[in-house]
Amino acid sequence: MENQEYSVGLDIGTTKIVAIVGRRNAHGKIEILGVGKAKSLGVHKGIVNNISQTINSIKAAVSEAQSSAGVPIRKVTVGIAGKHIRSLQHSDYIMREHPDKFITDDDIEALKEQVKKLVMLPGEEIIHVLPQEYKVDSEGEIQEPIGMHGKRLEANFHVVVGQMGSIRNIARCVREAGLEMEALTLEPLASSEAVLTKEEKEAGVAIVDVGGGTTDIAIFKDNIIRHTCVIPYGGGIITEDIKEGCSIIEKHAEQLKVKFGSAVPELEKDSTYVTIPGLHGRPDKEISLKTLAQIINARVEEILEMVNTELKAYGAFEQKKKLIAGIVLTGGGSNLKHLRQLANYTTGFDSRIGFANEYIANDKNQYLKGPEFATSIGLLMESLKIRDKKHNSVIEELPAKEQPKQSITTMVEETLQNIEEEVTHQEPNTLNKQQENRKAKLTFGQSLMEKVKKFFEEVE
Repeated sequence: MENQEYSVGLDIGTTKIVAIVGRRNAHGKIEILGVGKAKSLGVHKGIVNNISQTINSIKAAVSEAQSSAGVPIRKVTVGIAGKHIRSLQHSDYIMREHPDKFITDDDIEALKEQVKKLVMLPGEEIIHVLPQEYKVDSEGEIQEPIGMHGKRLEANFHVVVGQMGSIRNIARCVREAGLEMEALTLEPLASSEAVLTKEEKEAGVAIVDVGGGTTDIAIFKDNIIRHTCVIPYGGGIITEDIKEGCSIIEKHAEQLKVKFGSAVPELEKDSTYVTIPGLHGRPDKEISLKTLAQIINARVEEILEMVNTELKAYGAFEQKKKLIAGIVLTGGGSNLKHLRQLANYTTGFDSRIGFANEYIANDKNQYLKGPEFATSIGLLMESLKIRDKKHNSVIEELPAKEQPKQSITTMVEETLQNIEEEVTHQEPNTLNKQQENRKAKLTFGQSLMEKVKKFFEEVE
């Protein structure tokens, strides 16, 4: 299998590292070729805090993915999150040198490069420059300016920024693992590719990706990215709360959360208990599921209030910016029982759990359609988009085909014009000489017929 036929997404998460190899099938669906998973040991709240452990985890995940896919992995599209991520709005423009020519991709790229010169805070680096609405000369609210004519090309941009150190730590881990980082993508943008529909993005929707270390948010309206942010709390801190509140080890706390956890205490009975085995001969512990739900509820409500704050910052409660499609919950944390109901109550928006089943081919890897793999699938989709874009660029750069031959009418007109010009510029004595030698020359009609004959021979 050629390297160009497949792409790879690498999700470096707080709880797990996932490498997914896939390609697009004949129906446009994503066909998964191989998957590799490894426990993430060197990442905390989306930020690499142990280089060597992260490198080893990446190697383990990639090695497993290579074995299951049966192909070598060299280039990967990597996700990034963490509390260091912030976003801002910015407007910029360029003056085109040739306004008589229509706007192309090169003009859009030139405008993006202009934005990338924006001065950031010390230690920060631009990750994404995402165009929103364009303006060509005096015409505004343009979503696709390519093909239009104009001198001044202007646009509003959503700019995603991160700490340079965190970005380079990820890049180093990928490089030391023997891989090339093809692209770096903000994780909520990747998740949105996997679980949101075009209709939802058009109507207005917020994706809330509850991961192990962070909760990532991306808001879309009119099919345009409007707001992104990363909340530094996720499912991991809920496990910590259970561990402290119930005085048990982390392993048991995680199992309790996954198997018996609920975000709404009122839906749990006081009389229902679960038994946790004691350590080294100590007595077993009995924990009420209602108590467990109360511990979980306190932290989940805090996270949802932070989500609400971000929704207000965007203006989601204003009539013009209202999110008609509500909220899509995804990520491993969205598997928490009754989370959707609590999100509905806390935010006032309808919500659903986001699965990647719309884009994944119906094959043996059914578990990959779960919300916990939304980011990984989204990164694979981003990688495939990059590959497709490069492939199309190569096609456009191929040598142009041979120009079509002239029509009979064009040839006749050119012949008449050439003969007329020759006659006009010839001196009288030259004309007399030609009259004397006309028998030795081709007549005008013969000359014309020779041209027509030559044309048909070329066509054949």
